[in-house]
Amino acid sequence: MAGRLQDKICVITGAGSGMGRAMAELFVAEGAKVVCADISGKQDDVAAMLGDSAVAVGCDVSDEAQVQAMIQKAVDTWGRIDVLCNNAGFGGGMAPLHKQTLELWNKVHDTNIKGCFLGMKYGIAAMLKSGGGAIVNTGSASAVIGWKHHSVYAAAKAGVHQMTKVAALDYSDKNIRVNAIAPGTMWTGLVEASQKFEAPPADFPVLAGIPMGRWGTARDIAEAALYLASDAAAYVTGVVLPVDGGYSIGFSGMGAERPGLMSVNAEDE
Repeated sequence: MAGRLQDKICVITGAGSGMGRAMAELFVAEGAKVVCADISGKQDDVAAMLGDSAVAVGCDVSDEAQVQAMIQKAVDTWGRIDVLCNNAGFGGGMAPLHKQTLELWNKVHDTNIKGCFLGMKYGIAAMLKSGGGAIVNTGSASAVIGWKHHSVYAAAKAGVHQMTKVAALDYSDKNIRVNAIAPGTMWTGLVEASQKFEAPPADFPVLAGIPMGRWGTARDIAEAALYLASDAAAYVTGVVLPVDGGYSIGFSGMGAERPGLMSVNAEDE
């Protein structure tokens, strides 16, 4: 039986680890050819593991020339691009707004929203030439609801959400669908390293604010991306899909006192 992305040509940024790597692995398992793009160098190992169905590209998504080269790599290798996942991200630190720095603002916005803009700019141009495609942007639940001390990151991801909706309108008659995912608290390698947890802690305070009561996983996000990228979502565009265990719909009885979520998917998207 054919996979859900059989013979689709996909470009995934941030594919060296975390959610991006999970997307690359799942997409290939579903029949896709994948360009694994990342700034870290880890994309080479991921592509090697995936074999002939993947190629690696080093890419700083805030650099226009590198993004152009990333898209061109897909076209040169497989003739077109069908799916683009703008997943690379950077979260920076958590602090009240008056303690945030312009340096952090620039880094967070260069990676998250400028990177998404450049990916869509050149990805859409390629899709227009080949007859259409699907774009999946990685946003954040912090842009759906307020998270304390996340002003810089939330602003960038809110921009991703709104840019997704406007691009969906701009290209809905061109056979190009544009959607986004809004991850909540995710268990990724970054969390494990930064918090020095050996396994997802079941009693972590933030879980009290999540109706489903568990951490999200990279696979949870990859499955959502697969749906939005596939023909199963052929009539879906302009959607920001929360994948957060129910946090953004509210938590009965806790109101404003419910625990806020950590910025745990930053740099590992």
